Amino acid sequence: MKKILLYFLFTTSVFAQQKQVTTSIDTTKNKIGAEFKLTLKTNVDTLSRVVFPNLKNFGSLEVIQSYPIDTIRKNDRYELIKKYGLTQFDSGKYTIPRVKILINNKVFLSDSLKVEVANVQVDTLKQKMYDIKDIVPANEGIGDWWKYLLGLVLIAGIGALIYWYIKKRQKQKTEEEIYKTPIEKATSLLNNLEKKELWQHGEVKEYYSQLTDIVRNYIEEAIEIPAMESTTSELIEGLKIASQKKKMKLSKETIDSLFMVLKQADLVKFAKSKPMDFEITEDRKKIERAIVTLDKAIPIVVENADELLLNEMQRQEQLKRELQKKKKSRIMTAAGAIVGLVFGIFVFLVITKGFDYVKDNIIGHPSKELLEGEWIKSEYGNPIVRIETPKVLKRVDLTKSLPKEGMALIKEMQSFAYGSLIDNFYIMVSTLHFKQQTQIDLEKSLDGALQSMEAQGAQNMIVKKEDFETKEGIKGIKGFGTFSQIDTNSQSSTKLYYEVLIFSQEGGLQQIIIVHKEGDEYANQISERIMSSVELQNTKQ
Repeated sequence: MKKILLYFLFTTSVFAQQKQVTTSIDTTKNKIGAEFKLTLKTNVDTLSRVVFPNLKNFGSLEVIQSYPIDTIRKNDRYELIKKYGLTQFDSGKYTIPRVKILINNKVFLSDSLKVEVANVQVDTLKQKMYDIKDIVPANEGIGDWWKYLLGLVLIAGIGALIYWYIKKRQKQKTEEEIYKTPIEKATSLLNNLEKKELWQHGEVKEYYSQLTDIVRNYIEEAIEIPAMESTTSELIEGLKIASQKKKMKLSKETIDSLFMVLKQADLVKFAKSKPMDFEITEDRKKIERAIVTLDKAIPIVVENADELLLNEMQRQEQLKRELQKKKKSRIMTAAGAIVGLVFGIFVFLVITKGFDYVKDNIIGHPSKELLEGEWIKSEYGNPIVRIETPKVLKRVDLTKSLPKEGMALIKEMQSFAYGSLIDNFYIMVSTLHFKQQTQIDLEKSLDGALQSMEAQGAQNMIVKKEDFETKEGIKGIKGFGTFSQIDTNSQSSTKLYYEVLIFSQEGGLQQIIIVHKEGDEYANQISERIMSSVELQNTKQ
């Protein structure tokens, strides 16, 4: 019975076709870096149009030279000869896969060839050999201690900043509680002004500026006139009018004394006048006496019961608003402290452990979550494939994508998958059960699978093959390597790693496919665990 070539996802069977492409190679064994010369020949009539592949790689072999096409005329036909120079820099056994040649827009496939790349042997008799040198400790420099020190300094700095902010808020709160009345505030500010010793250090202008601000603030708060924006004359005139309205008993001497100090301050600030030391001391005493006199002159207003109740309600409402404001402030402070601490720890871990560690263990990694999740061991298809996976594989229907002539040979086909080729991890298990006993060539089946992957968008595919045997002793073939996948939306390229297992038993075929991003260490661990768990139903038993 004819051998059936099974494509990836068990596409249609391909039977032998008329031989129009001849494949040959100058040698099947070569040294590392040496050239294999692959030759493709076609025999066509003079009107045929032939297109040879323009590839950068033939499987795992790199194309180092694409030679011009030679044309030989034989009567009314042409023999077209295309040669490729291939090489490989890693020793091992490789397969040159079948490639497509278009003849009048019809696809013909070349033959696959096996080649071997051998290491360059060293003649130990002619070249003197030396003993292995002793281990020399590497110079590690200053080591990683500075990262931990920097992290601690950063966290300490953030903590100090939070502590300073909290103390500043507490200080502001304390000051607000101290100055409960205008007279208390003015008296306290005058004492603080004296402690600064401004005029004793030559800062006379600054001293008079703060001195007059204190008395102006007191008048504005206690007597309720716009003292801060008024000139000296306007302030004194406003004070006289307010004293009459409020029935304040102020002597002419008190008002004149205050006027003289304010005029003296204007001269110091704007005319660069410089009073004597005893005059400065006397002006300070005059301001203090004026504030005390003004405070005593303000009449005490006795409120009635309704006014007292209204004021108490207003005071309670004001107190409630202040408590809410303080509560909100405490919440914001605590939230800022927590955010600062979390940020400090994040930066510390990035410096000491690296960003990848933080991304995988704190931010999260899809493949890591799959690896550390609950795994499921289950049976799929017929003949049965028993396998352990991080997620349950769901049944998918692939029969609709197969042509009728291919389905005519298949008795039963089942496929199960998780994810897709654009996800972080993809696995598919498929089984076929034929109507008749069929001889299957696993090499050609794998080649067909890889060609189908290329048809689905895989580019720059690197292919390696090796034999595979399950714990039960069932032998199959394993194909693995990498390819590039282009995102049609963003036009970005992603490099993917793949593994394909194919087994052929009496009356059936079993296939396992795994695809994930190259370099994903967690996905590599998932793939290894899945492959090591593969168990197959032995149809011979």
